[in-house]
Amino acid sequence: MKEEKRKIYYLFSPYLRIFHWIMVLAIIVLFVTGLLVTKPVTVLGIEPTYTSMSMDWVRNIHFIAAFAFCAAFILRIYGFIVNKGDRLFPRVWEGHFYSETIDVALHYMLLKPHHAPFLRNPLARASYAGLYGMVLVEILTGFAMYYMTEPSNIGGILFGWVNVVLGGEMMTHWVHHIFAWLIIVFAIGHVYMVLRADIMEAEGEASSMFSGVKFLEHVPKDANEVEPPKVQK
Repeated sequence: MKEEKRKIYYLFSPYLRIFHWIMVLAIIVLFVTGLLVTKPVTVLGIEPTYTSMSMDWVRNIHFIAAFAFCAAFILRIYGFIVNKGDRLFPRVWEGHFYSETIDVALHYMLLKPHHAPFLRNPLARASYAGLYGMVLVEILTGFAMYYMTEPSNIGGILFGWVNVVLGGEMMTHWVHHIFAWLIIVFAIGHVYMVLRADIMEAEGEASSMFSGVKFLEHVPKDANEVEPPKVQK
C-alpha cells in the first residue's frame, strides 16, 4: 500500500467561516420570504393579510435576515484583514489567471482529467467575486425599496439614487427579483463543484468551511498566499 502524506494548509479564518454560514442561512430565508412577498399565499380563499402567516411577519423576517446578512460582512472584512487565506480573490491583473481559469473550467466540464493544484482555483475565485457583485446589487436594490417610503431620511438619501438609475420602482423590484434567482443558480453550482471536488480530489473542500484547513498532496500554485503548511502525520 502506498503511503500518502499530505500537507495541511490553514485557509479560512473563523470570521470567514461564521460569515459563510450566516450567508447561507440568510440567503435561504431571504429567498423563501422574498417569494412569499412577491406572491403571497392565500388560505381557503382568504385574503393574505388575514391568513395565519401574516405578510407583515414575512416582510419583517425578510428585513431582519437582510440586516443580519449585511452586519455579518463585518466578519468577512475583518477576516480579510487578519488572515491571508481569506484574501483569495481573482488576480485578473496576472496573465496566467485566464489560461488557468479555462483549464479548470474544462476539468469541471469533464473535458480534461486534471488541472493544476490550487488552494482556491481561479474559477472559484472568479465565481466568488461574481457572487459578491450580485449580493451588492441585492443590497442596493433592497435598501432602495426599503427606504423608498421615506426618501428624505438618511436611508432614502443613501439609496434613493438606485431607483433613479434603474428607471423607477418597478424596475428596481424586477432587478432585485432576477438577481435573487441568479444567486440561487450560483448556490446550486457551488454545491455541485464543492461535492465534486471533495469526491474526486479528497482535499477537504467541504470540511474546510468547518475546520478552516485543506489537505493537499501536491504543492498548490497559490501556496505563497497563505501561511506555510504543516505535514500531515
